[in-house]
Amino acid sequence: MSASPPTPNAPARPRLAPQAGQAAWHAADLRMPDWMIPLGAEDAAELESALAALGGRVPGGAAEAPLPRLGPVLRQAATRLDIGRGFALLRGLPLDRIGEAQAEALLLVLGVHLGRALPQGPGGEAVTRVASPASGAARWRFHADAADVVAMLTLRQPPEGDPVMLVAAAAVHNEMLKRDRAALGLLQAPLPHLLLGPQEAPRVADLPVFSAASGAFIGRYARDAIEAAQRLPETPRLTAAQVEALDLLDAICAEPGLALKIEVRPGDVLLFNPLQVWKRRAEGVEGAAEGAQRQAVRLLLVTANSRALPAGMAAIGEGPAPGAVGGMVGG
Repeated sequence: MSASPPTPNAPARPRLAPQAGQAAWHAADLRMPDWMIPLGAEDAAELESALAALGGRVPGGAAEAPLPRLGPVLRQAATRLDIGRGFALLRGLPLDRIGEAQAEALLLVLGVHLGRALPQGPGGEAVTRVASPASGAARWRFHADAADVVAMLTLRQPPEGDPVMLVAAAAVHNEMLKRDRAALGLLQAPLPHLLLGPQEAPRVADLPVFSAASGAFIGRYARDAIEAAQRLPETPRLTAAQVEALDLLDAICAEPGLALKIEVRPGDVLLFNPLQVWKRRAEGVEGAAEGAQRQAVRLLLVTANSRALPAGMAAIGEGPAPGAVGGMVGG
């Protein structure tokens, strides 16, 4: 595909220079205290009290689901997602006592202390249930959801299941810089993505994998969306060099020592910023038994303090003004 000419609102390309800071982590450099946030009995009791007070209602904001003890912990976690390593895991919620039937409500209570929920399902549902093969997947691929924060509450995890895997976008960027500067440059240029909003017609938007806004590094990778756009006859074809650059990115993500493996348990809540951290997603084997799948509920959030986004990246959602703070969707 020939690159589109630059426009005043085009996403800014970061300099071909290494990314530094906590967000450029390698798994080999991390220890559990770097990302684990333990929750105690008092935190769980506070959540149960908030759920009981709501009586099944969806909270309209943090004031409707007060968490005097846990709220500040969640706000600290949000800071980690924005300017720290980009992810955190909350562990210690007694899902067996709270009950799986309360899982969606529980995630919504946590979510209102982190940001505003985005619609995901065809009916505009905020929380969706996701299942993936816990082992033996035909293919694993890292990707980023269109949100500022992804929150996932694990419901079931088979004992022999594969771990959750996360990779730092900045670390992948740095490895590409070492190995193939030209390939990295191609991923800083726009590539056609097919966008599938829950309440809008599919459309193609040109977006880079790596970009920058207000001086901040942004990485968003969704190869499935790139390949889906290629299936449309009107989409310009990717060049062989662009495909090779994407293949190199996939290969780097899969290398030992770069991605972090997290053995999740029922009740764990994984929080991550998909503009900084990409999660591995499985493409499953047909006919896999439900009991062999990881079960979770997922919430996508936009936050008030997220980094500004260039206009092209904002096109993923319903469109804040170019450069607006508030992430993938405004309003």
